[in-house]
Amino acid sequence: MEQDKSELFCLLKARAFFTGKFILSSGKESNFYLDARLVTLSAPGAYLTARIMLAMVKDDHLDAIGGPTLGADPMVGAIASLSFQEGRPINTFIIRKQPKAHGKQQQVEGPLLKEGGSVVIIDDVATTGKAFVESIEVLQKMNIKIKKAICVIDRGEGAHEALSKYGVPLQSIFTISEFLS
Repeated sequence: MEQDKSELFCLLKARAFFTGKFILSSGKESNFYLDARLVTLSAPGAYLTARIMLAMVKDDHLDAIGGPTLGADPMVGAIASLSFQEGRPINTFIIRKQPKAHGKQQQVEGPLLKEGGSVVIIDDVATTGKAFVESIEVLQKMNIKIKKAICVIDRGEGAHEALSKYGVPLQSIFTISEFLS
């Protein structure tokens, strides 16, 4: 896994890390920005992210992996495909910001999760944890257990604390300090 992490870090640093003045989704101003989708939507980035995340959940008994749209979207497709290829298929799902206004009016898209099921939620970048918290609340209403949350990069701005209030541990592939050093 260390070789995969090294390759993914190089891709993120070269393609997705920007300096300047940016307003984050949290409303905070930042001197740097990580646009991880520039990597997770690339073939090598999707593959490496999926390999690493699958290694991070290999000992967890779970029914599915998924997370909030748009950050989780490219990763869940790669995870589903690679898990099947490796002979340990894992279903995936995506959580919409709002329930769909037509059809079955679902907020969670993907193979239906059974009540009482266990999942891991994922996202690309965690700042305050707002997207994770919203995902947790949606899944809890469905009586789904969230074992943990995983992000590609933790900006270290409160996500751990926000998720701990829900009893959900946060793991990250990288922390922001690795990009700033």
